[in-house]
Amino acid sequence: MSPGAILAEIDMQRIQPLLDVACKPPYSDAQRFRSALPKARIIEHDVGTIAGQAGRTKTVLLLDDGTQIEANALFPGGRLRRISFELHGTNPLSSVAVDHTCTVTEAREIVYDENGRAQTIRVYGADLKTLRDEIAMNPPVPAATDPGGVSVGLIDSGVNYTIEPFASRLARTPDGALLGRDFWDGDARPFDTDTGRSAFFPLHHGSAVMSVLIKEAPMARVLPIRYPRPDMTKMGDAVGWLADHGVRIVNMAMGSNSKTDWAAFAESARAHPRMLFIISAGNNGRDIDEHPVYPAALSLPNTVVVTSSEADGRLARGSNWGAEHVDIMVPGERMRVTDHRGAPGKASGSSFAVPRITALAVRALAKNPDWHGPELRDWILKRARPLSGPKLTRYGWIPDPTDGP
Repeated sequence: MSPGAILAEIDMQRIQPLLDVACKPPYSDAQRFRSALPKARIIEHDVGTIAGQAGRTKTVLLLDDGTQIEANALFPGGRLRRISFELHGTNPLSSVAVDHTCTVTEAREIVYDENGRAQTIRVYGADLKTLRDEIAMNPPVPAATDPGGVSVGLIDSGVNYTIEPFASRLARTPDGALLGRDFWDGDARPFDTDTGRSAFFPLHHGSAVMSVLIKEAPMARVLPIRYPRPDMTKMGDAVGWLADHGVRIVNMAMGSNSKTDWAAFAESARAHPRMLFIISAGNNGRDIDEHPVYPAALSLPNTVVVTSSEADGRLARGSNWGAEHVDIMVPGERMRVTDHRGAPGKASGSSFAVPRITALAVRALAKNPDWHGPELRDWILKRARPLSGPKLTRYGWIPDPTDGP
């Protein structure tokens, strides 16, 4: 039996009393957990609605040894669909998932290095002993040769630098080390992992975005940055690092509702006016002139804000718009991508319209190496065509960004 299986079994001893009561209605009642763990203190209880009625809950209990147990239940229409339990110490430790019959389906644990950085997620079967998978979180970077080409920054969730097609288009130092930064972990391994929503079920975004960029601009030499979600004041450092390495074009298919999160980025972007930032308008289905998304709504002079259209120029479903803050539309639906595993797939949204404009800028810079951000921005926006109907973007749309130069 592996050490992870032992940990999962120990954790299950703590979770089992909660499981016995969590699977009984009413699912929105936090007090039922007191009968299972009378010494635990409920420090958080949130009830979410689905179709106008209680349908999800998050309950956090504090044990007397300082460990926290987080219980998440999903019960649309009052019918239990699933429950998950997470154990947290100084860091997230393990999770157990159960189905609508209260049967354990899997367990996960996170393995950390001596510095407290997550290295691997181990996934176990329902018996808590069978190791089904190990998900890399921060693998070593294989050495490689610099590809040459036009340097472009990619600020995102990171990139899977261990596989093709990504590895061969990543910038390298003379000794073969990756030229990239992880401003989340503070190391030089910007692996494609976003644990902002869940430490146990990370999201992956940057690799798929990069696959679109390098497909449409094969000469791109990518410097990957894993964005600093825990401390967004480091976004200024990320921009400065890219500037120090001669980057003039930066792909940023990301955003949030918080203007404060992007203050450091805004200050650094203004300090580097000869850089061009290609930014996502977002996928909230709203007018960001009225309901802003940042950094798209910052009105910086060295940005191009991009949203996604259908092939015929209609605004794609769910994509944001704004006659003031969104510059252009470009087809970004059902794009062929390579995901973080190296598997082919399709993806849609503003995130996949952005690298199409970034690729356009990269190709323009390859033809005009003396250009900087202002020249690139003017050239791109002059290619936009006006749209009929309501004014959804400032400059119009580009039907085919692969058409030139």
